[in-house]
Amino acid sequence: MISLRVLAVLLVAFGSALPRDADSRWAWPLEPRPDVVRTYEQPPTPYAAGHRGLDLAGRPGSPVRAVDDGVVTFAGSVGGVRSVSVDHGGVRSTYQPVDADVRRGARVARGEVLGSLLVAGGHCYPAACLHLGRRHGEAYADPAELLSHGGSVRLVPPSGPPPVPPPKARAPAGVTGLAAPVDAPVSSPYGMRVHPLTGELKLHDGTDFAAACGTDVRAAADGRVVAVTYDPAYGQRVVVDHGGGLATSYNHLAKAAVRSGATVQAGATVGAVGSTGMSTGCHLHFMVTVAGDPVDPAPLLR
Repeated sequence: MISLRVLAVLLVAFGSALPRDADSRWAWPLEPRPDVVRTYEQPPTPYAAGHRGLDLAGRPGSPVRAVDDGVVTFAGSVGGVRSVSVDHGGVRSTYQPVDADVRRGARVARGEVLGSLLVAGGHCYPAACLHLGRRHGEAYADPAELLSHGGSVRLVPPSGPPPVPPPKARAPAGVTGLAAPVDAPVSSPYGMRVHPLTGELKLHDGTDFAAACGTDVRAAADGRVVAVTYDPAYGQRVVVDHGGGLATSYNHLAKAAVRSGATVQAGATVGAVGSTGMSTGCHLHFMVTVAGDPVDPAPLLR
């Protein structure tokens, strides 16, 4: 049996790791309570990719407040990102990007202003958001577990509520279906996702096909080429109008094989797969629009 003396020692040693009561939960570091842009994602190993904290939507210059009483253990730059860290007795909270108003060693109270929210160095650039972290020694943990009413977070992009994906589209009259523009597996379907480059939660407005660079890209249906352009996000793109409000676009191309104004038939080559624009590698981003609005290509492909 464990003696009362040993039990007392254990309670003193580990008491700081136990929740004291409901009031010991962390306060939200931004006021009013912010929306969550991105949740905590536990990495499978200590050095693997993951998201070691919460991204909270904010405004540039907003006061960033301490989540609980503690001592400032760091106020400076980490990898060029302005950061603050506060020790709460066995657990640390971290805040970035923040222009600190406090110094290392300062005692701060729950809700006290630590600094102001910056845009530069944030995960939501060019929008502003605060990355709130929680550490126990060198181990990371989910801050939402300690935040007041932490289980009821609402995930939204930094620019506001997420766009509502339109219902499954029906092909306009006379269109029986679209042919696949390449013979390749789908690597990312239409729908809400975290952008692999910007980290924003947003609508992925098309279907990505994992085709190799240089693969011929074919028109999905008869139509007329209405644009051959370069866009910073979509890269080299070709847009084909099929009539009845239906259009398709072929993005991140290495090159276009048609000119604006040309008439094309289904299966005709309109370009070659590439990795231009905001792209992580060779693939085709295939978009379908109805009356100018993006829709899920999957129900229309035959």
